[in-house]
Amino acid sequence: MTLAGTLEAAEAAAPVESLDVVARMLKEHLGAAAVSFLITDFTGSSVVRLGAAGSVDTDEPARRITLRGTLYDDVIRTQRPSVEDRGEGALVRIVAPVTNRGDAIGLLELFLPAAPDAEVMREIGETAHALAYIVIANRSFTDVYQWGRRTTPLSLAAEIQHRLLPASLACEAAQFAVAGALEPADHVGGDTFDYVIDRDTVQLSVTDAMGHDVDAALLATLVVGALRRARRAGASLGEQAHEADRAVREHGREGYVTGQLLRIGLLDGGTEFVNAGHPWPLRMRDGQVREIVPKVDRPFGFHAPHAYRVQSLDLRPGDRLVMLTDGMLERNANSLDLPDLIVRTRALHPREAARTLIAAVVDANHGHLQDDATVMCLDWHGIGHSHRDADTGADLADASAPSPPEQTTCGQ
Repeated sequence: MTLAGTLEAAEAAAPVESLDVVARMLKEHLGAAAVSFLITDFTGSSVVRLGAAGSVDTDEPARRITLRGTLYDDVIRTQRPSVEDRGEGALVRIVAPVTNRGDAIGLLELFLPAAPDAEVMREIGETAHALAYIVIANRSFTDVYQWGRRTTPLSLAAEIQHRLLPASLACEAAQFAVAGALEPADHVGGDTFDYVIDRDTVQLSVTDAMGHDVDAALLATLVVGALRRARRAGASLGEQAHEADRAVREHGREGYVTGQLLRIGLLDGGTEFVNAGHPWPLRMRDGQVREIVPKVDRPFGFHAPHAYRVQSLDLRPGDRLVMLTDGMLERNANSLDLPDLIVRTRALHPREAARTLIAAVVDANHGHLQDDATVMCLDWHGIGHSHRDADTGADLADASAPSPPEQTTCGQ
């Protein structure tokens, strides 16, 4: 099985059957007794097994397999395949991560008649990597993958909210790694997060629309749409903030949205930051967490038009930046020591750190949030990880450096 052959076979099948084709190839090539793909749900706390297309009944809720304390959890957290051999006569179980640029899409699980050698493990790893691209390529054509991510029915507000999030909730590039996590309240509160990687910058946003349910989701739609439209037109960070403010004032029916916008230069490491009435971010440096306290401007859509100040943040290689919404701070969440938890999760990938922070807030509220809880976690590695010249943008001839992030599949 080659990577090209796997992708070609999947592309020749219908979108809903592409995973089945890969499963059949693995069964024939490796003699596997069973092969299945498990997709992570929206919360990242459980997985759903997607079997053969004909056996997936999308009229029923997906069967949730909780991750905490399982082998699946270990594989997703460590991003290393696991082999479970129970001795002679028993099938050998292999679980491999299906991940693209840090976004943990799911897991590949196989049962083989004998323990795999290094070559077989290499083929399984390559196939798992190919599956990530197959899911990304086919999920826009069918609802099966979206069905698998919904382990609980979504309200209309929650459906709108999830469609505003980036397609991949995590991304790795040479200079940084970023991940976001969102836990909706019982009555959705309109939180969103977003990021995008351009040729020379990475841009992040976290927003929180006032109110609950559909009204909040519609406000969130306005501000996210305005920010993306301005960003894609090449607007500066200040202009993006202005466009978001104008959209909410003109169409938001007296509502408002708080938010933070961050843009980091991938060639010089320079930062630009706008705070529109939003909770301050937290920065971990050298094992210590400090609240960053930039100047705060009015929320988007708040009364008369006004200017937004573009400020600079002190961000150094090795820093972890955490941007959050007030749902991480309110009510029972106040009993949590977030700075201490950020320190205790410093060895985790931003994807796992964000999920751990969200899970702690959910647990503190006994599983019922009064407001959405959202967090974005950014690890800044520094511009030394890029091999493009800061003055000319040309590639340098350092073959030992990682590839530059001009083209990615992350974000919107």
